[in-house]
Amino acid sequence: MEEREIIALLVQQDDSGLRAFQTRYGPLIRYIIAPILPDVREQEECFSDVSWKVWNRIETYQADRGSFKSWLTVLTRNTALNRARRNQHPTQQGEELSPELPDKGPAPEEALLHQEQMLNLKRILWQLDEKERILLFRKYYYHQPTAQIAAELGMTERAVEGRLYRLKQKLRDRLGGEDHA
Repeated sequence: MEEREIIALLVQQDDSGLRAFQTRYGPLIRYIIAPILPDVREQEECFSDVSWKVWNRIETYQADRGSFKSWLTVLTRNTALNRARRNQHPTQQGEELSPELPDKGPAPEEALLHQEQMLNLKRILWQLDEKERILLFRKYYYHQPTAQIAAELGMTERAVEGRLYRLKQKLRDRLGGEDHA
């Protein structure tokens, strides 16, 4: 079944769309979840969470902003990271902030500086060679273990670590020596 057909069925809340979605995108979702959540039960629960979110949020997907696969990848990664954080701090589950608490967010000047730094970092990342950028994303965005990256790219772990070290140095140099990488 084609991607657009799956999306249409999901929008219509048709069960066959969910089954087709899980069949087609299940391996990708599990691939993203596995390095973030090592426990198999957690992985399955996260897979269910992602499926539920896609089912309930499919209308938030906007084709003009990016591909469905990109949208799904971000949704999956963020769901897995949120679950991992909850597992690390179980006492904070369900706690809600009181409306009387002051906002501890950054000052407007800090927020603007941070936004400029992020734009600069994105610009520099997109100037990198595609293989370099993919290596950085796999390690620091998708949290894949070095051993997995090495095996899938046909490299040794030491070679992967060396390339990552050099890439971080390159990023530091291009960012003006600041420790952002």
